[in-house]
Amino acid sequence: MAFREDQIQRYSRHIILKEVGGKGQEKLLSARVLVIGAGGLGSPVAMYLAAAGVGTIGLIDMDVVDVSNLQRQIMHSQATVGIPKVLSGQKTLTRMNPDVRVIPIQDRLTAENAMELFSDYDVIVDGSDNFGTRYIVNDAAFFLKKTLVSGSILRFEGQVTVLEGHTSAPCYRCLYPEAPPPGLVPSCSEAGVLGVLAGTIGTLQAAEVVKKVLGVGELLTGRLLLYDALSMTFRKLKVPKDPHCALCGSSPTITTVSGSSEWVCQVPAS
Repeated sequence: MAFREDQIQRYSRHIILKEVGGKGQEKLLSARVLVIGAGGLGSPVAMYLAAAGVGTIGLIDMDVVDVSNLQRQIMHSQATVGIPKVLSGQKTLTRMNPDVRVIPIQDRLTAENAMELFSDYDVIVDGSDNFGTRYIVNDAAFFLKKTLVSGSILRFEGQVTVLEGHTSAPCYRCLYPEAPPPGLVPSCSEAGVLGVLAGTIGTLQAAEVVKKVLGVGELLTGRLLLYDALSMTFRKLKVPKDPHCALCGSSPTITTVSGSSEWVCQVPAS
């Protein structure tokens, strides 16, 4: 494709990178990424993807902007309180980069609609806040052979990984075969979360998406990156594929997308 003069200026710092160049920027402009959740993680993910020139960004979230969101959900503002998050996000992203087509999906992700929604996208980013949705996202990505970039945060800690269970790499169920009993893991409203932590983890997720689209670097596939904001430390753990995984193991028992997105704000603590 031929870049417009304003695009050459906008993406110049990408284009001069030998790992990106004009062809890489074309890949970004042609890419389609679906972001699950337009909140704490989804905000920095979507904003950096839009800034990078990812051509199509889908946002799925059924909630409206609340004042309590503004401490960390930087895609929204006081002016958009009460507005659906996907519409608030669409306004922010298109104002940031008119090259980007933002598709707002104000709906709850379910086992019934996940496959259809995911089929139109190249990469899936999970910024959801509960185990049920995470299993739905994982299963749909697995069956459609989509790369899934997963992140989670709680209090002062966060984690990021890339899941490609349709390959020799693990899926989310390899890490967490079953959700913990209700009440065992505190909710975000109960335990709290450092606002800037969402920016750190969401930005790392965005970096993995860009690397995947460009085909450069080493993804966090098969590795779990743990971050502690209080001690400012990062750790990487190898995560093997579970041969007995109910979804991606040698004798799977899960053959359709399963999980319930009714569970509220419970994420695995690192």
